[in-house]
Amino acid sequence: MNTYSLIDYTLERYTTREVAMALGVDARTVRRWQTRETEPPPYVDDAIRQRLLPLASNASSEPAAFTFIDLFAGIGGMRLAFEGQGGRCVFTSEWDPYARKTYAANFNDGPDHVFAGDITAVHEKDVPDHDVLLAGFPCQPFSIAGVSKKNALGRPHGFADKTQGTLFFDVARIIAEKRPKAFLLENVKNLASHDKGRTLSTILDVLRNELGYTVTTKVINGKHFVPQHRERIIIVGFREDAGFSWEGLDLPEIETAPKLASILHPQDGSEPESWTFLEGAKRKVSANYTLSDKLWAYLQNYAAKHREKGNGFGFGLVTAKDTARTLSARYYKDGSEILVSQGTKKNPRRLTPRECARLMGFDDTFRIPVSDTRAYKQFGNSVVVPVIASVAKLMAPLLEEAATKKPAKTRKVA
Repeated sequence: MNTYSLIDYTLERYTTREVAMALGVDARTVRRWQTRETEPPPYVDDAIRQRLLPLASNASSEPAAFTFIDLFAGIGGMRLAFEGQGGRCVFTSEWDPYARKTYAANFNDGPDHVFAGDITAVHEKDVPDHDVLLAGFPCQPFSIAGVSKKNALGRPHGFADKTQGTLFFDVARIIAEKRPKAFLLENVKNLASHDKGRTLSTILDVLRNELGYTVTTKVINGKHFVPQHRERIIIVGFREDAGFSWEGLDLPEIETAPKLASILHPQDGSEPESWTFLEGAKRKVSANYTLSDKLWAYLQNYAAKHREKGNGFGFGLVTAKDTARTLSARYYKDGSEILVSQGTKKNPRRLTPRECARLMGFDDTFRIPVSDTRAYKQFGNSVVVPVIASVAKLMAPLLEEAATKKPAKTRKVA
């Protein structure tokens, strides 16, 4: 890598401010190097290699219990869960450049790891062999219309016909080609009722009947693990009937689950000075997160208007003793679904990005190298890490057992 390539590489993993501090320059200088406006001095090459690359290249050389690929990876919540069971990620795909930045900042892969962008542009034969396929694929409307027309034109049929034009097609074609031992797919709970149940029925038909996997589903509420009501459907499949059962799933009792106090900043001076959303000696949440008088008045009036109509729309005001509504990707707009009460004499505030990370089950070592707006979107789109971890724990022994069996031949699909 030349110096410019090294700068690009580190800026995929660190913020401009972090790189500037490590190199002893200001952020504007780093941005000028990145845009090729100015040429970095000779010492920068060695400085990056000595001060930043060791932190960004600590991929483990230990043998893995199993391998997996991470599709529609977002910021890597599923990956964290399966790495926790001894798995190793051998391929990642995520199209959003800001999510890619957060992902790269937190997972320090070696040169053999492929990080692809748009999965629709990746040929299935170019995906590495793997034991488990992970995918939190977006739910797009499924249409089975036009089948006869496609047949007349000689276009693909079978699973390709039923799901063409949807991102699930990309999951299906990779499974068909690579035949992993297992997969885990995650989606919103409403996938089960979308199009009167026909969407999920199509997906399961493809996975079971076209691809030949033993498949089971379960809706799990993140509320078991974090102070947030967040229901998601999990679809687990095994190439061979491995005896997978949801009965062994370890779900803590909701009655004793954590409340918001567990994720809110203590504001007692105990948290890092480097966190820019906190200020002062006691590390109080910055006033920037408190709603303006204008926005708070608007949200209250909006809620009152809908109450008069008998609707339940409105803001979600919570205290440390409560459980929050579902964090959404639109949280950056006004934070209305989760507003933290600051007493009667002060307007409520939004959660900080770190509190959102905690709400999704990410620990405080997880780096947030993007703006608040991007961070809110990323955490709102993420999985609840301990939910996926509980399923990964259930799957892991079966994966190890399956690893001793002979690999299956590629299955020909209709």
